[in-house]
Amino acid sequence: MSKQFKKSEVFTISFAHMMHDIFSSFLAPILPLLIQKLGISLSEASFLDIARKIPSLFNPLLGLLAERKDVKYFVIITPGLTALSMGLLGVVNSYIVALILLFVAGISATLFHIPSPAMIKEAAGDETGKGMSYFMVGGESARTIGPLIITGAISLWGFEGTYRLIPFGILASIILYFKLKNFQIESIKTKKKDKEGETYDIFKKFLPFFIMLGSYLLFNAGTKSAITLYLPVYLVKHGHSIYSAGISLSVLQFFGIVGTFFSGRFSDKIGRKKMLYISAVGTTFSMLLFINFSTFALYPILALLGFFLFTTGPVMLATVQDTNTTKPTFVNSIYMFINFGVSALVVFLVGYFSDLFGLERVYLICTVFTFLSILFIFFLPVKR
Repeated sequence: MSKQFKKSEVFTISFAHMMHDIFSSFLAPILPLLIQKLGISLSEASFLDIARKIPSLFNPLLGLLAERKDVKYFVIITPGLTALSMGLLGVVNSYIVALILLFVAGISATLFHIPSPAMIKEAAGDETGKGMSYFMVGGESARTIGPLIITGAISLWGFEGTYRLIPFGILASIILYFKLKNFQIESIKTKKKDKEGETYDIFKKFLPFFIMLGSYLLFNAGTKSAITLYLPVYLVKHGHSIYSAGISLSVLQFFGIVGTFFSGRFSDKIGRKKMLYISAVGTTFSMLLFINFSTFALYPILALLGFFLFTTGPVMLATVQDTNTTKPTFVNSIYMFINFGVSALVVFLVGYFSDLFGLERVYLICTVFTFLSILFIFFLPVKR
């Protein structure tokens, strides 16, 4: 029996994604200021992002918890919690305190991203790819708007005054409570008590899928991590102002919205693998342009790069949700564990080798790895 696409619920969860990720996106634009204020290297700066990703190690446990609890409350409270932790970064004078705040932000992000794709799948009915596109548009919109908001706040109140943005995140959580308080995931609401060993059997069944998925993410994550986190640092080192770097990041993310919007829909029609091939080839070509010609045409190249760089998001989420399982939230938590774990490792490696060899050379290495990720797409078992 066909299931209806519930536009209102999809839009509400996508709005939650946008509000949460607006505050998550503050780190990259303020990273040059934190480096200067705290007197840290790029390697040490990479641990700021790693601290935010460490809670992803607990994704499978939280995924099992989400299978038993009313997951909508995770989505409701986390925009306010993330706003609080990220909004306080401007007032810290200690590297350790900054790490703690980002660790809290990471816990909040983990609690949000585990159940929300399963909620989208429930609301999207038979059009999972379309639903994931709307969901990821919410996230990518945040990473477009967020750098503009934080740089604007810095220009108005100074770096130390950015805590004034915290009430907006708390207000978003209040709105989400009234919009989502009656939402239910039917597969969780109606399912019977777990059989002994059921979770292990599901993990064992999908282990080959997770191994190939992790291999693909490892080769593909370098470019995205290097660009989205270190682009402002790269541009400031090449003579741009913090505001110009923030605008450049917003250009990249804005065209990421466009790519995100279309990629999930196209993957419903042409297949998940074909869309991933297009993404890998397009990202490789765009990165080569950025490395060699960004001095002459920065914004057009960032626009092209953003379009291809973010197309994988909704396709990968749709691929995970395509799996035939009685525990969609748990399976998604394994994916998020792999995704954030790989991302944390890559962020550190990019920061470490950038200190040794420079960001330009690291960008080139990441580009080569992105192209090689095509090998793992071929072997990735997908439903469509």
